This record gives sequence, structure tokens and C-alpha cells, in this order.
Amino acid sequence: MVVAPPAPVRAGPEGADGLVRVGEVPGDVAPHGVVGAAVGGEKAVRWAWDDTARWYPRLLADGVRVERCLDLRLAHRLLRGSATTAGSRLATGPVGPFDGTPDAPPEPDAVDSLFDVARTEDRPGADELLAEIGTQDEAVAGHARLRLLLVAESAGALAAAEMRHTGLPWDRAVHDEVLAEQLGPRPLGDARPPRMAELAEQVRAELGAPRLNPDSLPDVLRELRRNGLAVNSTSKWELQGVDHPAVAPLLAYKKLSRLNSANGWTWLDRWVPDGRFRPEYVVGGVVTGRWGSSGGGALQLPKQVRRAVRADDGWRLVVADAAQLEPRVLAGLARDEQMAEAGRGRDLYQGMVDAGVVDSRDHAKLGMLGALYGGTTGQSAAVLPRINRAFPAAMAHVEAAARAGERGEVVSTLLGRSSPRPGAQWNQVQADALDDDAGAGAQSRARSQTRAWGRFTRNFVVQGTAAEWALCWIAEVRRRLWAMGEAGGEGRVPAPFARRPHLVYFLHDELVIHAPDELADAVADQVRAAAAAAGRLLFGDFPVDFPVSLAAARSYADAKG
Repeated sequence: MVVAPPAPVRAGPEGADGLVRVGEVPGDVAPHGVVGAAVGGEKAVRWAWDDTARWYPRLLADGVRVERCLDLRLAHRLLRGSATTAGSRLATGPVGPFDGTPDAPPEPDAVDSLFDVARTEDRPGADELLAEIGTQDEAVAGHARLRLLLVAESAGALAAAEMRHTGLPWDRAVHDEVLAEQLGPRPLGDARPPRMAELAEQVRAELGAPRLNPDSLPDVLRELRRNGLAVNSTSKWELQGVDHPAVAPLLAYKKLSRLNSANGWTWLDRWVPDGRFRPEYVVGGVVTGRWGSSGGGALQLPKQVRRAVRADDGWRLVVADAAQLEPRVLAGLARDEQMAEAGRGRDLYQGMVDAGVVDSRDHAKLGMLGALYGGTTGQSAAVLPRINRAFPAAMAHVEAAARAGERGEVVSTLLGRSSPRPGAQWNQVQADALDDDAGAGAQSRARSQTRAWGRFTRNFVVQGTAAEWALCWIAEVRRRLWAMGEAGGEGRVPAPFARRPHLVYFLHDELVIHAPDELADAVADQVRAAAAAAGRLLFGDFPVDFPVSLAAARSYADAKG
């Protein structure tokens, strides 16, 4: 199992679950070594602190790994927004020190001391920490699923800090080769890369606009229209069907511009100065519980630069993708046995074809995306009636969530993360449509807004529960990797992971592990077993599979195929 829901936290140095609270170790200020000894010596405790991103990097810099923690700020945010705890003292209380945005990960030396817990303007003191623990314990009393969510969210925060600490191994020389191949040699200063400069000149010539700045979309749109092209935007989807000699170089320019701005030489210097990309993850940064990123584009590594992601000598990257995660989560949520059976031991979309639900895998995927995101047009809508007949429980589940959203109600994930309510503007539009003098325009706006919010809540319950499964998967992988012990040489991996397999990258339903060569195959087995364990933790004995595709290679590009 990943983690068991903890017993209630009680007052005193140790609670029923062996929790030790920050601020209860004697001494106000402790140097690095003392902090490491204090935390590293407590193997069976759960540390509670206001913010993992504030404290854990310091411990990792000391070579200390924390097994378990309770991130009070993350937990507070969850409990504030959950419908399960809506009537609790925590949810109804005034805004306090735990309602702020969690900190961006600091540099280790920027934190004074783990045990310096005097109250500051932006940081709660020891008394407030203890009071918050009691308030949270009171709020989740009797709600085992919500307890599990708090534990999983906190485990995710530990993993995020560890991935930033170890970094994703990156070959700067290979990245430079990729950029040179695509953009030409690195330019001086702020000049455009050579290939972009050539394309810019082609665009200007074809449009008869010698002073045009191709980075200014309004200017480009104006020149396109001046040349007789009836376009409303410069998007690829609109321009690729337009017959004009300026279109091809313009689209090529935009593609290279995205590469240069998102992952060009400036990005390389800023984010990979030492051969490691250190993502700044924001755990639960998206309303559904998915992670966000506060810089560096951690959640999007384009294909062009993947071959620069390379394991150290004597190590390999084990890349794991959870197959069709959201549809499988929906099958578990709705307890839809027919849908679970379609994906048992095989590709879910192909299983739908084999069962006669649809006639092609593409149609299965399009139809399922329509069910999850509320598609009402095109091929997706055409196959939805067949999917509704084949999987009535699953479709009823998302339809109920959509109808609740259209009424302005809150919906929740399996473990209890709840959607926000529509805002004041939404309410005003709905009220205007009900006015006796409301015209057709007001009623149309209200219907459109209602349907849009229903599409949001329809997907919220599935995407949010998929994020919970991913958190449990991360927590279990993290535990299993540490239990595998040491092997091989240290390479360039910092303590405490110097000779151990460790997580280095996460993207929604994908994990990347940096592993010593001799452990790579065993790591793959553990990652697969962890996915099954996460499924059991959330859905018990309901027979829904969570298969994982796995590949081990020196480079990320080779592992992705």
C-alpha cells in the first residue's frame, strides 16, 4: 500500500500516528548538521510544517530524506475548499496564516533554520502550527478518504522537492546541437537566430512589408488582410489551409520562435546551468489537483529537446506512462464493470473495438474524449450514443457531474477535493436571463455559460480523481525506490540519492526515474506494481486495471520512441 490514512493527530509531542511537530525539538536555531541529525534520526514520525517547499530543500541539502510529512498549508487549502468539511470550524473561520499561496521552492541557503519557528509576518509560529494541526484533525474526523488525500498531497510535496533537488539530468552540449540544427548558430545578444532571420525576410518579401516585425501578431494579421487574406487569426489551424506564399515561412517562423523562447539558449543558461534541469513544481497548482509549474516550463518538454535529457554514465532513465488514465479512473469512479472489462489486460480503446462498441480505435478515443470533456459536435458526438449504451454507469456519472455544474453546484473527486462555485459574474448572467424583460441575447449567454460550467464539472470529477491516483502512484514509487537500496556508482547525483534510483520528472500520467544500470529492470517492475497498488488504494477490489508502458534508455527521446 502507498500510505494508510493516519490516525487523528493529538496534542503533545507525539500523536497516535507518531507525528512530531516542527518547533518541539529543543533549541531555536540549529545549524545544518544538527537539523539533519534531528530529522534523519526519526524514522517513524510524520513531520508537520507549514510548507514543504520552505523547509525540505534545506534538509535535502544536508543529505537528509524525510519519509513522511503533513504539509499544513496544502492540507488547509484542501479542507477550506472541500464540500466534505464545509461546515467545519476550519472552513468557516476567518482568513489566517495558512490561507496564503504556498511558497515557491527556495534555494537551500535562503532558509535560516528548520526549528526557528518564531512568528513572522508571513510564517506561522509554533503555537499557530499546533492550533492548525488540531483544527485540521477536527475537520477530517470520520472522513478516511479525505485523510488519505491530505497524506497523498503531502507525499507529492516531498517528491516535488526531491525532484528539484536531484534535477533532471541534461546534456547541455546535445541541447546546443539541437538548437543549432533548428535555429542556426547561437546569435550574439538579442539578435534573432539565423534561420529565424531568414524566414522573417521571406515573410516580409512575400507580404510586401519590409518593416514588418513577425513577432507582432497584430501587425502580421494586418498585413495578411492587406494582401487580401480573409483571416481572423495567425493560428496554425487557420493559416495552414490558406493558399499564399507567405504562409509556409510564417508558420515555420512561429514554430522556431516557440522553440527559441521556450527552450532556447536563454532558457538553457537559466534552467540548466549545471547539467541538471530543476523544475519548480507547484503541487496542486491546478484547481483539479494537477500540478503546475512556477517557471522553466516543467510541464512541457517539446520533442525537439528530448534527446538532451540524458542519464549519467552508468545510469538509465526509466520512463513510465499510465495508459488511458482518465477513462480507467472513470470506470472505477462509476463502478462500471463493462468499461473496466474493456480495458482489462489490454489497451482500453482497442478493447472497445473488440467489444463492438465502436468500429475503430480512433473513434473510441474521440468518443471517450467527448464523454470526458463534453464534446457535442463532430465525430466525437457521432459515437457518443454507442458509448452511452455500452457503458451506462460511467456515462451517467459524468452526466450527473455536468448537470450539477449547470445548476451552479459543487462536485467532488473520489477523495474529496471539491470544485469551486461559479463566481459573481456567472450568477449575474444567470439572474439577468431570469428577468421578466430578458431578451434572447441574455438567455443565450446564460445557456452558453451554463453549458461551459457543466463541461468543467463533468471533467473535474475525473481529472481530479486521476490526479489523486497519480499522487498515490508517486508516493508508492517513491517508497519502493528508496527501499531498493544502493547500487552502482554515484555519478553526479547528490546525497541522499547518490547511489539510489530516484524520481526526476513528473507530468500528469508520466514518471521518469533515474536509476543505476543494474537496477533499471527492477525499477520498472516496482513502478508497475506501484500503479496497481495505487488503483487498489483508491478503488479497493473493483477490477479496474492501471497498466503502465515502460522503457529504459540513456536518453528520454529513445525511451519515448
